[in-house]
Amino acid sequence: MEGNNWKTKLIVGSVLLGALAGLGTAYLMIRTAEENDGNPPQIKTTDAIRVVVNLIGLVRGVAALGGPK
Repeated sequence: MEGNNWKTKLIVGSVLLGALAGLGTAYLMIRTAEENDGNPPQIKTTDAIRVVVNLIGLVRGVAALGGPK
């Protein structure tokens, strides 16, 4: 069981990092919306797709860090 300790630490650390990134993103979106007109942000489908594609690239890049050198 001791061999799996690093896996648990990696998962917990990743979850915390992801939650902080999501919280920061939400805060910035709220602040920007309030500075502009105070209404909820209007996110276009093309912008959402662009963000998802970039996020997939980021995840693949991070996953590659654990691979062979």
